[in-house]
Amino acid sequence: MIPHILTLNAGSSSIKFGLYRLPDGAGKEPPIVARGLVDGIGTGPWIKVKDASGAVVADRALPEESNHAEGLEAALGCLSLDSNAVVTVGHRIAHGAPAFPKPTVIDQRVFTQLAAYTPFAPSHQPHNLKAVMAARKAFPKAVQVACFDTSFHQGKAFVNDAYALPRSLYREGIRRYGHHGLSYDYVSGALRKIAPQVAAGRVVIAHLGNGASMCALSGGRSVETTMGFSALDGLPMGTRCGQIDPGIVLYLMEVKRLDVEEIETILYKESGLKGISGLTNDMRDLEAAGTPEAEEAIDYFASTIRREIAGMAATLGGLDAVVFSGGIGENSVEVRRRVIEPLCWLGVELDAGKNAARGEIRISAPDSKVAVYVIPTDEEIVIARACLAFIPQLVQA
Repeated sequence: MIPHILTLNAGSSSIKFGLYRLPDGAGKEPPIVARGLVDGIGTGPWIKVKDASGAVVADRALPEESNHAEGLEAALGCLSLDSNAVVTVGHRIAHGAPAFPKPTVIDQRVFTQLAAYTPFAPSHQPHNLKAVMAARKAFPKAVQVACFDTSFHQGKAFVNDAYALPRSLYREGIRRYGHHGLSYDYVSGALRKIAPQVAAGRVVIAHLGNGASMCALSGGRSVETTMGFSALDGLPMGTRCGQIDPGIVLYLMEVKRLDVEEIETILYKESGLKGISGLTNDMRDLEAAGTPEAEEAIDYFASTIRREIAGMAATLGGLDAVVFSGGIGENSVEVRRRVIEPLCWLGVELDAGKNAARGEIRISAPDSKVAVYVIPTDEEIVIARACLAFIPQLVQA
């Protein structure tokens, strides 16, 4: 029996997963066996799985009533994997608060503590933990490992970590945690291989997808991030509002008489690109729509990204590179153009041809003072790498 690592990234309606073999020696990367996605849980469940070569292994609908546990079971069926072959399962966990600065084995004490952090990430943490419960049932002998999106941002200076609230609230845990840390971990590591001197300098990474945020790095370490206490802050997202005046929430409560659940629905599910456009949260559809509202949604998105890049350049004392990642960042030529072209005053210049070409890594003009890169992210391999440290030496031998 060949031992494997399974990675799980569970969202509110989806499960991304990756299957890796243990490497045949210390310091080696775990080779990918398959990766896939169970999407539409709760509406129209669908599973798609590809093997290591990219060939489609499965692409089919699941029963409408399928939940996270049944989606995971379907994934295992597609992989034809015996549960005893999985020695560790790595989970993306949205919030580890200050208590978890690095990956951690999930025992019952840790699980209970993570459940207590649900108010910090109400749209993510419960689904992350459902995946843990489903994996425990499917792989009772496997080590369950939590990998936190918040860990990458720990250690920031107080001015970038705090809100201007009573300090007692800061001590209670109301602070700027940041998210998408697994993605920033991967992208910053990839940049070190591509351009080590640039990576050692002042870099802004834009993780742009249905969830979107940005991170300012100095010497590869997180200095500032657009997401704060929750995954609502910062950039507008697919359906999330991004930064807003907190007085709006008070207004919705006091004047509109909305309760917490109604306000949460507006902020998390009805805002962002979908709310502004009145159409969709899918950037591809917005770019194709051509309506005034769709154009305004794209412009708002790009304008906010530009504003944050400029602010992060001020925090960093200059700028050496901008890196685009995430579904929109990696694939939208138009969003990248709208973000970068008006930033010429910062010394950044786009190469239009390279920006439009697929597979280009550096898309800035040769004489641009600020380099611009497109680096596809891979959160699953970051989780798999972390899992290696928790696999018993007997298994690795």
